[in-house]
Amino acid sequence: MTTSLDRTAADLRAVLPPASVITDPDVLAAHSNDHASLCATGIPVALVRPRSTDEVAAVLRYADSHRVPVVPQGARSGLSGGANAVDGSILLSLERMNEILEIDAENQIARVEPGVINADFSRAVAGRGLFYPPDPSSWEMSTIGGNVATNAGGLCCVKYGVTADWIRGLEVVLADGQVLRTGRDTAKGVAGYDLTRLFVGSEGTLGVVTGITTALRPAAQAPRTAIAFFGDIDTACATVTDVMTSGVRPSLLELIDPVGLAEVRKHRDFGFPPGTDTVLLVQADGSDDDGVIDAFTTAAARNGGESMVADGVQEGRLFLAARRSIGLALEKLGSLLNDDVCVPRTRLRELVRGVGEIGTRYGVTIACTGHAGDGNMHPTIVFDAADADQTRRAQEAFEAVMALGLRLGGTITGEHGVGVLKAGWLERELGPVGLGVHRTLKSALDPNRILNPGKVLREF
Repeated sequence: MTTSLDRTAADLRAVLPPASVITDPDVLAAHSNDHASLCATGIPVALVRPRSTDEVAAVLRYADSHRVPVVPQGARSGLSGGANAVDGSILLSLERMNEILEIDAENQIARVEPGVINADFSRAVAGRGLFYPPDPSSWEMSTIGGNVATNAGGLCCVKYGVTADWIRGLEVVLADGQVLRTGRDTAKGVAGYDLTRLFVGSEGTLGVVTGITTALRPAAQAPRTAIAFFGDIDTACATVTDVMTSGVRPSLLELIDPVGLAEVRKHRDFGFPPGTDTVLLVQADGSDDDGVIDAFTTAAARNGGESMVADGVQEGRLFLAARRSIGLALEKLGSLLNDDVCVPRTRLRELVRGVGEIGTRYGVTIACTGHAGDGNMHPTIVFDAADADQTRRAQEAFEAVMALGLRLGGTITGEHGVGVLKAGWLERELGPVGLGVHRTLKSALDPNRILNPGKVLREF
């Protein structure tokens, strides 16, 4: 007996190379979710792996005409459930569209397919004396297409901005299979609406990105790094404000909070001075590096901190290893529920202290480390996923953290995206008029609502 699932797979194999359509249940299960915790996952009917824009268009034409939901996917390294399957969906993996098509050193732009790994692209342009700044922590596995879908950030956002700031144009397959090209190669251009920015960060709900034109810049100088140790969170946050208002611009300014620092110390001895409660790390990679480092050490001393300047690039990497080890240290404790609240820098102390109070209130461990220079912190809740009570408390704590971020004038997501995890919070941030505009845009570009349904916007 032929089922609707069998018919969908057969229909897809009629418009695609048969080997690119996969229905093996184990493969589908392995591709049905990203790295987010506590997000629903449906059962897909097929995984397709196109190699061209034409093949993506064929999938969407079929899906739109048959009202089959489509979930676009990159490396599935996201933390908001944006790549999770929904029941009866086609998983549309862009991993095989992974060519760097052009690096134009003269015009300082590049053209890539969405499946290109961020780190591979960054190294390729570095070989031409150029620099692509967006550097999410997942850069060794996340794809440029996925970074575009979530408007990903990274450690150097404080100086260079997020993915959207480096995208000149896109090739996008719309829900009905039409191919749209947005933006331009030029450094300036204001003809028409900024459709490129509309699709960056839309998480596959408005179209499927199949081509990306990025801006590049000359390679940065070898970075200089410094670290400062504080006895409390208040003085560390005051130092952040002093540095960011001093007239210099670091390329990185990271904070390790007391909870995160305690777990890092258990994971590895970095030789932090006794009495250290909070750590700040700064990096400078431009001609103004001496100004950045001097401003940092001066501000740290003024606020009672003790600072050290790295003796070269290798020691700088050792300093940063403490920041990068937090995830590994926390994973030893249990399952993780990751947040990425962003607040005005002047509210940073209130956020970190408030998150600590939430952890105490709900009886869960929450580390609150992150990108202090732009106020984008990553409260990470540790819990036992096998314990129903702990899972409930973790979820309640997560909700409380997002509510705190909004009360402080911030946003529910600085760089991870909304996905499934935060879709219920979008109206609270946007308000009814803002949410209505979002729904109008969704209806105009995806009238049959086949593209990543339930992500960003709840069903309406």
